[in-house]
Amino acid sequence: MNTRLAATRDLIRLNMDLAYAIMLTTASRRRHGPRRSRWPWWFESIQQMMARSTPGVGDIVADEIRAPLDRATRLPLWPRVHIQSVEVNGLPAEWITARSPNDRVILFLHGGGYVSGSPRTHRTLTAELANVTQGRVLAPAYRLAPEAAYPAALEDAWGVYWWLLDQGVPPSRIVVMGDSAGGGLTIALLVALRDAGLPLPAGAVGLSPWVDLAMTGATLQTNASTDYINENVLRASARMYLDGRSPQETPLASPLYADLRGLPPLLIQAGSAEMLLDDALRLAAAAKAADVDTTLEVWDDMIHVWHFFYRIAPDARQAIDHIADFVARQAPVAPAQLRWPKPRPKKQAGKWPKRRR
Repeated sequence: MNTRLAATRDLIRLNMDLAYAIMLTTASRRRHGPRRSRWPWWFESIQQMMARSTPGVGDIVADEIRAPLDRATRLPLWPRVHIQSVEVNGLPAEWITARSPNDRVILFLHGGGYVSGSPRTHRTLTAELANVTQGRVLAPAYRLAPEAAYPAALEDAWGVYWWLLDQGVPPSRIVVMGDSAGGGLTIALLVALRDAGLPLPAGAVGLSPWVDLAMTGATLQTNASTDYINENVLRASARMYLDGRSPQETPLASPLYADLRGLPPLLIQAGSAEMLLDDALRLAAAAKAADVDTTLEVWDDMIHVWHFFYRIAPDARQAIDHIADFVARQAPVAPAQLRWPKPRPKKQAGKWPKRRR
């Protein structure tokens, strides 16, 4: 009963926050026009709601960062997947599987600044990734700061990857991906595996990756008015995760400063309106300079991890489709493994009953 009450309370608060954001957005657009020329009112309202719910004043603690993301778990889940809880080397995790899965595995490392987030907070996204790739998505609940600072998240990601290999999944069938901090953790995992001389996955995807915990990107200021995250919450998260370490001297925590040579193909996606745009641009430039097969996509006027809006935003839908194309190229499925949904049998027209004489 308490769980139901909490869910109802969070849904009510979510709706109230959205209604207030719509009111503010409507008033602002009447006075000043849209904040971005391509933004419809509903997109700007969502951005406004998320910006208002993100803490940014005073000494930010972990619970303040976690609360807004936890409330987002009340969003409805796309129904065409199966979710199975599993324990991976002592960590809770989720298998998200489409109806007719092939043998691809996506290891998805959730975002949240290394401080917040879980497989549950990202279910709406991992469910759609399972659908479009027709693969299996494994989403682990890696340990979070400040309770478990660096290198806990990397150690957990490493252990989950090796668990997949122990389960008989070939590295050529694995694609690692993550959003925001999970995107940075994805790159750090690749670097750690390469340094150890261990088998690398077929490819990796970073969705708005956060790779510079020193916070030196210019777009932290230039895009501050159009994104829903803020510099204060990023700095607080970096401080909790690094626990006194220097980001430039800890490349496995801040992988923009890592040697990227020898990594598998990368797909990096970022929005032109997000604060971490420079992280993606500099990561792609460094990877290309290290002769890594790198695809960089910058989506006009999109905000941080806009992929969550795939049901209502065409650019989010297209970005996820591009991810599916990348996964298909890096881990192609043999024709015998392709499974298409069976067509529904056509209903035969019923016969008119004979009239009684």
